[in-house]
Amino acid sequence: MASPAFTTQDHPPPAPPEDGSHAVVLLTSGWSYPARADETLLQAGLRAGIRLASSCRNGTCRACICHLDAGEIAYIVERPGLSRDEIDEGWILPCVAQARGDVTLAGDSAERVTSTASRPLPLGPRR
Repeated sequence: MASPAFTTQDHPPPAPPEDGSHAVVLLTSGWSYPARADETLLQAGLRAGIRLASSCRNGTCRACICHLDAGEIAYIVERPGLSRDEIDEGWILPCVAQARGDVTLAGDSAERVTSTASRPLPLGPRR
């Protein structure tokens, strides 16, 4: 089964990152991040400090479902947990989707991963 490819001209693509990766734009949050061809959209977001909703990370739970508004993706699994109608309508699962060009996602539920370090645990027994 061939991986679906989606394209649209509704939103102009951002300038390509200089390292050869693809740009991922999140319409709902307004954030963007680079994605390498060998990582999923979810993994790339985490690497960039952006957490997309997820649970199983294997394409079955659908917690990460969002709409591919523009661009092209390929799945790393043969049968992602989407119906044929959902795939035809442009719904994707970022946990098992890799960018094959710049992509724009809508309906994401992204949050920034905090960069502040947690407090270290105290040493020794409590008094």
